[in-house]
Amino acid sequence: MHPALPSPRTILFRLHWALGLTAGLVLALMGVTGALMSYEEAITAFADRDRAIVAVGDRPPLGPEALVARIEAQRPGLTVTALVLADDPGTSVSARFLRDPASGARPAAVYVDPQDGTVLGPSRLDPAFATVRALHRWLLIPGDGRGWGRTITGACALALLLFLATGLYLRWPRIHRWRIWLRPSLSRPGRPRWWSLHAVAGTWLLPVYLVIALSGLTWSYGWFKDGATWLLTGPAHKAAEARPPRGGRKRPEAADRTPAPPALDRAWAAFRAGEGREAVRAVLTLPGPDAKAIRIRWLARGAEQPKARNEATFDAATGALLTAARDADKSLGQRIADNMLEVHRGRFFGDVFAMIFCLAALAMPGFAATGLVLYVLRRRAGRRRAAAAAPRPVVVAGE
Repeated sequence: MHPALPSPRTILFRLHWALGLTAGLVLALMGVTGALMSYEEAITAFADRDRAIVAVGDRPPLGPEALVARIEAQRPGLTVTALVLADDPGTSVSARFLRDPASGARPAAVYVDPQDGTVLGPSRLDPAFATVRALHRWLLIPGDGRGWGRTITGACALALLLFLATGLYLRWPRIHRWRIWLRPSLSRPGRPRWWSLHAVAGTWLLPVYLVIALSGLTWSYGWFKDGATWLLTGPAHKAAEARPPRGGRKRPEAADRTPAPPALDRAWAAFRAGEGREAVRAVLTLPGPDAKAIRIRWLARGAEQPKARNEATFDAATGALLTAARDADKSLGQRIADNMLEVHRGRFFGDVFAMIFCLAALAMPGFAATGLVLYVLRRRAGRRRAAAAAPRPVVVAGE
């Protein structure tokens, strides 16, 4: 006789715990690092609070061209790719640099006095958060986004979706009551207690993990990102082609191919006189090797940060306005597509949801731990049942 095939529930149960013993451990690590990254800006601002504020003097702030020149003079061999400028004269400027062509590492951002261009010092936690990001995205495996690490984390994001689907199926009760779904039975001893905690917590956090998994897949698979963007925004907008490619300006040795330095001051003046009149914070990105535009992303005063981002592009040669896009004019789908990182962190939905997403990320090691406990207890119970069912030797009297 052929052995009976396992039921679909048994197959899904084995798939669930098999993934838990493999992908669950990676997801636990990604959860902890993701929770740290969700408040990276706040943690960095606290660590660099002495460098983020400068004394306000009588001199007007320097223009972007002068700032770039003075920063690069104080940091030989580095090329500025972006300036973070604030409307408050008492807030220092933040400068970001081009990645090192040999190692691919990005130098730490620096704080700069906007009045004289003096470099106040680097961001203290930039190296630490760079490691956290690499650990979260590709597990520090060589090759970065082109290596096996990204393949593993992408597969684990898919596994999270399987966790949610199989977990929901396995805990589907025969009697539907809110207490069964949403209230853990902690008074039950042994394995039922751990199962109730594991299952009920998973039910509460299922919508959060669904958003985290689906948004995270946009960085793992290009086809998924293209499909999600198409669903959210429809056909690709031609205006997106005006966005300058990432990577920053050419290094000094390639300057012979650049006809003239970018007109940063003229673009900045045009921005402040027009689109940027209400800007409280702006990120000015210098044109890259093949770009003809200067990009400025900005937040308006009183806007809901950080998702209410506006963007304008300016001609690199003349500083004239090319395109302008305000967050208020975008559809909801376009806003989601443009703020996928904030959706992934929960900040797109507000501060309360950002905290919920952070706590959900921190709970991932708890799911791995409770799942492991359930696996061990189940194996022990199986061994006890096998020992109890095993035939015992018959003792004959007189022997």
